[in-house]
Amino acid sequence: MLVFIMMMWGFNVPALKTLVTEFSPVTITSLRIFTAGVTVFIILAIMKKIRKPTRRESFFIIGGGLLNVVSHHYFLSVGLTQTTSTNGGLILGTGPLLTALLASVILRNRPTVIKVIGFLLGGIGVSIIVLSGGEGLGNLNSGDAMVFISIFSQALSFIIISRAAKTLDPRLLTGYMLVFGSVILFIIGLITEPGEISQLDEASIGIWVLFLASAMLATALGHMLYNHSIGKLGAAETSIFLNLNTFFSLVGAALFLGEKITSYHLLGLVFIILGVICGAGTLEELITKRKRQRFYSKKQHNHHF
Repeated sequence: MLVFIMMMWGFNVPALKTLVTEFSPVTITSLRIFTAGVTVFIILAIMKKIRKPTRRESFFIIGGGLLNVVSHHYFLSVGLTQTTSTNGGLILGTGPLLTALLASVILRNRPTVIKVIGFLLGGIGVSIIVLSGGEGLGNLNSGDAMVFISIFSQALSFIIISRAAKTLDPRLLTGYMLVFGSVILFIIGLITEPGEISQLDEASIGIWVLFLASAMLATALGHMLYNHSIGKLGAAETSIFLNLNTFFSLVGAALFLGEKITSYHLLGLVFIILGVICGAGTLEELITKRKRQRFYSKKQHNHHF
């Protein structure tokens, strides 16, 4: 299931690149997220999982919505109009690393040596990709910077979400955040892109199919299933799969948009994947599990004798 979600999310990056090029980025993004939020509520209504949030939960919804929806999607949609889908997808791949880094700063979890190595590897990976434009540091692409801000605000939001999820079903939290965030984004769109809503009827049917697939499958269903998996597998194990997201967004950019993937992109990808495996606590989690299994099998072995 997680591999399938990663494929949807990876292919969603070139889909978003197409949508933000075709329409005004903020307006179309607000409509896409509103559609996703409504989809989540319809699914939850069928499952009879809807309830009113408490006052404390409402604060989490507003905070999470501003970071995870408004800031994340605003910078992502505007950023993708100024950079390639390939670069965008690779920078998004540092999400788990940033989440682990912020958790150690905000929640005061001291990072281990393996995690620190992971953060460094991830940083090298992103630097290789961003600098491979051949223009050097002086001409850092503002689009790349915006995509980075978008993934940074999403990483921050995961810490809020993990606090809120203790009392509120993560899927319901997702729905509230999507609807609240999309309304704020729509207002921002009305201010920054006046009169753009009238252009929506000029798009082809194919573009609208892409819009619905991105909203209902990638955003609504993808986030619900992903949040559900965190409960089943644990955060560290689930974050291993996020590496596939980056891989699929590269494949998607090459397949659907005909973007060139250079050896720099692949080198950056390798560093990011190694960085995530070390930095997001995945490697340590697996080592501890191995040790535990060995310990128990030894214990049982001695017990038989």
